[in-house]
Amino acid sequence: MSKFYPLTISNVKQETRDTIVVSFAVPGDLQDTFAYQQGQHLTLRSQIDGEDLRRSYSICSAVQERQLRVAIKRNPGGLFSNWANETFKAGQSIQVMPPMGNFNVPLDAANRKHYLAFAAGSGITPMMSIIKTTLLTEPQSHFTLVYANRASSSVIFKEELSDLKDAYLERLNVVYVMSREQQDVELFNGRIDRAKCDAFLASWINLEDIDAAFLCGPEEMVQAVSASLQAHGMPKTSIKTELFAATLPQHKNNAARPVTGNKECEVTVIVDGYHNVFTMDKEKESVLEAGLKHGIDLRYSCKGGVCATCRCKVVEGKVDMDANYALEDYEIARGFVLSCQSFPVSDKVLLDFDQDN
Repeated sequence: MSKFYPLTISNVKQETRDTIVVSFAVPGDLQDTFAYQQGQHLTLRSQIDGEDLRRSYSICSAVQERQLRVAIKRNPGGLFSNWANETFKAGQSIQVMPPMGNFNVPLDAANRKHYLAFAAGSGITPMMSIIKTTLLTEPQSHFTLVYANRASSSVIFKEELSDLKDAYLERLNVVYVMSREQQDVELFNGRIDRAKCDAFLASWINLEDIDAAFLCGPEEMVQAVSASLQAHGMPKTSIKTELFAATLPQHKNNAARPVTGNKECEVTVIVDGYHNVFTMDKEKESVLEAGLKHGIDLRYSCKGGVCATCRCKVVEGKVDMDANYALEDYEIARGFVLSCQSFPVSDKVLLDFDQDN
């Protein structure tokens, strides 16, 4: 799972003024390696101006389509996103890590469920995969999408959403919320905050009919919607969230970190079956940073506790994890941590990057 593979870009589509949709050609011998679930993401890697950069982008294709596609939106000051928008073209090769992520729920053809999604901007990308896969897999289930944008011109997948609505007239409901474009219904104007979500649940969405909710966008929106849903009775376990890594500053831990036992820790990391051992100071840097400095090719992307690319399991010892925007409570209970946010506490730590459960 830690390995990158060179994939050829088969197509680049200008989706909006600042967003491209990139399709990859997957060779026959890598089809199983790049098989994906709805809601998962790819980590792309490239050398840009001499710097090794990695960024994660959500897959926007249905599982049934078997077409690896991601949307890349320009971010102000975003080195990778701007470089990709300016240079990506068909025939170009790019280093890609196999699909990862748990932003989904199990599907069953016999289900008769109603799913809810709140997305903002490029947060629609994983939703496209989730919505299409769900409607194809569960012919008796329904989906409601609330999608926030500045204006109609910035709506990503506008045509594709329209086609989906036409194909699933009775099973897909799409509501657009615009912050800079006036719409006839006042509820559909402005930003999605706690009050806006409360209003939706009071007049447009019957939460008693919703089985699971998916939230993807800036941290402020995701937290507000999650709080509203829980306040109206939806269990936290029924709410799946994913944040924009680009909207979150990389976490810095400046507080004094108490050290017990030895000042240094012996760390063993298992990656692709290999045991790598190194020693690091407990309080100075994360396990990920220390491992990279020791020349170990640990997988990562955002380094901000958002994408879960660096997810691993604590098999022995103890670590303190700072920021966590990616792991579910049940994953933490099973011993999973984000290595980019983990600092050793015990004198020995064993972390397994190969375990999934």
